[in-house]
Amino acid sequence: MSKTSISNLVSRLSLLIILSFFFTTVRADNAPDKELVSQGEVLFKENCKSCHAVHSIEVGPALKDVSKRRDAKWLAAWIRNSSLVIASGDKYAVDLYNKFNKAQMTPFPTFKDQEITAVLAYIDAESLKTPGDKPPVDDKNPPKEEVKDDTTSTIILILVVVVLILVLTTLIVFLSVIKRFLKDKEATLSESDKELVNQKLDLVVVVKSKMFITIVTLLFVAIAVRACWLGALSIGVEQNYEPVQPIPFSHKLHAGDMKINCNYCHTGTYKSKQDNIPSVNICMNCHTHVKEGPKYGKEGIAQVVKAYETGAPIKWVRVHNLPDLAYFNHSQHTTVAGLECQKCHGPIEEMEVVRQHSPLTMGWCINCHRETAVNSKDNAYYDKLLKLHADSKKKGDMTAEEIGATDCSKCHY
Repeated sequence: MSKTSISNLVSRLSLLIILSFFFTTVRADNAPDKELVSQGEVLFKENCKSCHAVHSIEVGPALKDVSKRRDAKWLAAWIRNSSLVIASGDKYAVDLYNKFNKAQMTPFPTFKDQEITAVLAYIDAESLKTPGDKPPVDDKNPPKEEVKDDTTSTIILILVVVVLILVLTTLIVFLSVIKRFLKDKEATLSESDKELVNQKLDLVVVVKSKMFITIVTLLFVAIAVRACWLGALSIGVEQNYEPVQPIPFSHKLHAGDMKINCNYCHTGTYKSKQDNIPSVNICMNCHTHVKEGPKYGKEGIAQVVKAYETGAPIKWVRVHNLPDLAYFNHSQHTTVAGLECQKCHGPIEEMEVVRQHSPLTMGWCINCHRETAVNSKDNAYYDKLLKLHADSKKKGDMTAEEIGATDCSKCHY
């Protein structure tokens, strides 16, 4: 081999080594920090997963390639308090807010820059993955809901039943063959074995046996105890209570179709410890002019007018009622906590006749206090508590439980 050929070969090898080193370095630089992604995964699953997914639209938009759509500064501001970004008039934020039915994203004011970076790193890492059978999605083209196929489960259930029937049939055949075999050898069997071979099923004997009586007694006791336990748990629980009112009134028409705010009729919604049943005067604000309804005609409204003219109150039947031993402040939940009426009362705007949607039990209230983040927006009262929460290094938002909402004295005098 000539010196020129050797020189060319060395030059090519050197170039190949340099290029390999360069691309390896670039890949290493671009590879996501595994520790950062791992931290982001934990934060995402604890705080974001209930409303967001990377490759599909859930309550909020799909987050795939969100770092390419918005810069890090915008995303940090949005995560900490989306309401401020929307209030600033940012077109993208306003369009997104309107697109998702003006659903308010939970603010995360205590998130540090590193935590936001970690969450975005996790989303970027997940964005590179291809979902199994889901097409790529974006904010403007929500995917169609997948219909769950229960065919596999049905087939498995049928196979299990068939196998059990085959096993039972096999046992019966086997016992029949054994009995026939022993019958043929009956002359050589002892008296006790002959008795065993020739015995017949006697239901009376089975029913009178101690084993059968014990099993039936235990089953009866278990069923009775369970029934008593469930009955005890249901005492005082009026969930789905739907009384007939003296005058037919459609919340679906008033709150749903006509979009009348709850506070217009229930004037204590945002300012009182107890919300109130509307007075006849409030009804007459509209029904001085509106004398016929689209569903119940003139009769119902005529009863309202008659009550107004005679001064006799309408005896509405109370639907939601807490026991006297429980303290509940309505304005604390609506005004301070910022909860919507539907949180406790359910889809009231869809109800023709109002019913009690939630159980309103102590356990139900406590679970809500454990899960609900404190609404600290524009409320300096919570500033020190938020700082203490941040210093405690607890993950997630500060919940109502952390500020004493599960203490007995909070709800019981």
